[in-house]
Amino acid sequence: MLWLKAFHIVAVVTWFAGLLYLPRLFVYHAEATEPVVRERFKVMERRLLVMTNIGATLTFIFGVATLTWWLMHVPGYMKLNYWLHAKLVLVFFLYGYHGHLARLTREFAEDRCTRSSRWLRIYNEVPALLLIGIVILVVVQPFKGVG
Repeated sequence: MLWLKAFHIVAVVTWFAGLLYLPRLFVYHAEATEPVVRERFKVMERRLLVMTNIGATLTFIFGVATLTWWLMHVPGYMKLNYWLHAKLVLVFFLYGYHGHLARLTREFAEDRCTRSSRWLRIYNEVPALLLIGIVILVVVQPFKGVG
């Protein structure tokens, strides 16, 4: 089980590298005026999205495997671990955010993105806020045993 957790954490770090940096590339892309620079950002965004997709996929696989291990070895694991329910809700929003980043990547690739660099700078903070919530829930487990 510790191996599953370790690989899950490595996958999460990989995923978050993309979730935190891809929107920053969008900011720079939105502010770029030279065509050659904009084309370079398109390549960087596409490649980073691939890495981000791999991290997200591995996060899901190792997360499900870890959860399955707990469910098989600890009777009633989900019944009193409400912190886990809250964490999974935040993770659900994180996957939605990831999906929106993929859409923005396509829009930038097709020169269709109309978002301002200011909007993109604010949007860039979303995964950090979700990360804070997820880490607090996992480490502190504030709703453990409630009910």
